[in-house]
This record gives sequence, C-alpha cells and structure tokens, in this order.
Amino acid sequence: MKNQKKAYLYGLITVLLWSTVASAFKISLRYLSPIHLLFYSSLVSITVLSLILSAQGRLGLILSYSRKEYLSSLRLGFLNPFLYYLILFNAYDLLPAQVAQPLNYTWALTLAFLSIPMLKQKIHLREIAAGLICYLGVVIISSKGTFMHFASFNLMGVALALASTVVWSLSWIYNTRDSRDPAASLLLAFLFGLPFIFIAALATKGLHSPGLKGLLGALYVGTFEMGITFVFWLKALRLSENTARVGNLIFLSPFLSLIFIHFIVGERIYATTIVGLVLIITGLMVQGVGKDAG
Repeated sequence: MKNQKKAYLYGLITVLLWSTVASAFKISLRYLSPIHLLFYSSLVSITVLSLILSAQGRLGLILSYSRKEYLSSLRLGFLNPFLYYLILFNAYDLLPAQVAQPLNYTWALTLAFLSIPMLKQKIHLREIAAGLICYLGVVIISSKGTFMHFASFNLMGVALALASTVVWSLSWIYNTRDSRDPAASLLLAFLFGLPFIFIAALATKGLHSPGLKGLLGALYVGTFEMGITFVFWLKALRLSENTARVGNLIFLSPFLSLIFIHFIVGERIYATTIVGLVLIITGLMVQGVGKDAG
C-alpha cells in the first residue's frame, strides 16, 4: 500500500509536468524555430539523462552494448528525437496548442493499428470502434464542429500533428524489442539523434544563440518533456501494484493541459475542443478496457 501511494505520487507529478509541455512548446516557439527548439532542448535532455544515470552509477552502460544495439539506437534516434519532435514542433508552430495537443494524443490508437501488421496482432471490433470514436473527435476539433471552418486551421499543421503519431508509434514498436536499460537506451537515442538534428539545423536555419527566453524554453522542454519525466513515469509504473492504476492517470493530462493553454498561452478554448477531446479519451478508454478484458 505504501508503494502504491508512492506510485500515485510519481504518476501525478509526471502527469502534471506533461500537462504543461503543450504550453511550453507554444511559448518557446515564439522565440525559437522548431529545429532550434529541438536542437537546444535535445542538448538539455542529454545533459539531464547523463546526470540521472551518473547519480545512479549506471552511465557506463552506454558503452557496454553491441554493434547491433548501437545500430538500433541509431534507428531509434532518427525516429525519436529527430523526426518525431521535428514534425511535432512544426505542427505546434502552425496550429493553436489546443488543437495540436489532442491530435497528437491519438498516438495510442495509431500504435494499436500499426501493431497489427508490424507485430502480427489481430484487429478486434474494439479497435475499429475506438478508431471511429477517436477520429470523430479529431474531425470535430479540426473543424470547430462544422466543415465550413476546416480552412480556419492550417491543414498542413493538422497533417503534421497526425503524422507525428505514426513516427512516435513506430519508435515505440521498435522499443518493444529493446531489452536494454530504459534510461540508457533513451540517452543513446538522443546522442545518435543529435547529429541528424545538427545537420538539419545547419541546412535550414543555421545555428545561433537562442537568447534568454529561447534558452529558458529549451531548458524546460528538454528537462520535463524529454528528460526527467520519463524517469518519474517509469518509477511510478514499477512501484504500482497494477500498472493500469497509474496508467489511467494519463487521461488527466490533456484536460489539465487545456487549463494551462488557456491561462498561460492565452488561447480561448473552443467548446468543440473539449467535445473532441472527450471523444478521443473515450475512444482510447474503449480500446484500453477492451484490451484488459481480452
């Protein structure tokens, strides 16, 4: 029981921190381009993860793997952080945060669908039902409830937000085959992803000083989106008597995120955003409950 309380505490801290990142993305992108935010926040994340592993006496793990495992890290690093966050930050740059965040949240459903051909899992009626419910929510959010308003949101931004779920899901599918220490594996992915990010930055915007406000944004994103929250979440899952008890806390995140988006970013929250988000969460719960039952 004592461990379960600690699990809830770590889980709630993680959810609270994750709930702020949509606002952090949007504010940081006022001062940095998407590629610059990715570059500087990745440097921060590498530093944070290195410090965490050093404190645990496990930093040497990153030098202990085989050539095949390093090639796996290269693939993972290309997918995430490089491709995933580049797509996601560009989506946030083009869309209101209240739109980009729920669309990106459909990654869990995308993961379920991609697992069918890639992991040879069978499709069930619950996946079909969950998909219809979730993507109805996506349509409502993207259209503000009427097809006449589709043009009011950048359709490229919508496409990028949905594409980010595919890249994220692919990285998780490849991660399921990775038996290495999770924190060490994540650090290696960032280390191998950094050259791709560096080259992309040089080829597009070049590199320059982020400025104080940009640096603060990168520090926040690199620490709380890409770094320490991963460790908190992993700790919560390991301490919990049942991972579903902690896992269900994640459904609080998008609703808390809307509060932060309204009060910190200053966006007026559309009623259709809330309706669409409720549908997305309902769809994900239909999928999750069905999976637990099956």
